[in-house]
Amino acid sequence: MSAPSGNAGWTQLRQQARNLESQTQTLFHTYSQFASAPNIPAKPSQEERETESKIEELLEKRETTIAQLARLLDSEAALTSSAVKQNNLSLLRENLANHRRDLTRLRANVKEARDRSNLLGSVRDEIKEYRANNPEAAEAEYMADEGRHIDRSHEMTDSLISQAYAIQDSFLTQGETMASINRRITLAASKVPGINTLIGRISAKKRRDGIIMGSFIAFCFVLFFFLS
Repeated sequence: MSAPSGNAGWTQLRQQARNLESQTQTLFHTYSQFASAPNIPAKPSQEERETESKIEELLEKRETTIAQLARLLDSEAALTSSAVKQNNLSLLRENLANHRRDLTRLRANVKEARDRSNLLGSVRDEIKEYRANNPEAAEAEYMADEGRHIDRSHEMTDSLISQAYAIQDSFLTQGETMASINRRITLAASKVPGINTLIGRISAKKRRDGIIMGSFIAFCFVLFFFLS
């Protein structure tokens, strides 16, 4: 089959290149998830290998398509649309180069995550093996951990007790301050002529008002009781 030619061929190849770019982006998203997996396997899984292989295949297809576009553009006469086509071709080449760099970066991220997981797994296995072969040391380590937990609990308890004492001292200081203010007000009131008489009248009025209000409430209750 002959290669597409003319504007129709250019449009078809450019659309094909854009579709391949979109597929590459989708696979990049899938491939990046292998690096962030909570339990990445020690060796690449079948899905990981297939995803990486598909990305490489798409990059090769895009390179071939871009080469076809370049040949088609070279075969055309100098037209007004050639500048636009040249810009489209440059953008496709730039995106392809960026995606190749992205693949290299993602490969490194996956390898780093796998190496870190393998290292942690190896350390855990060595600790388990050491504890299994040295039960006395494991017991001593356990007791030391428990001792540290107890010490932290004691420190927290001491801190809470200190805070409680500080709050109590603050309340006592505030109480003494209020008592001192009350004594000063009482002393100042006793020095003002007629102030004690005025205070006594106010207190008597409050008691009278309280008696009247209490009597009214009692009357309402009695009235409600007889009417119900």
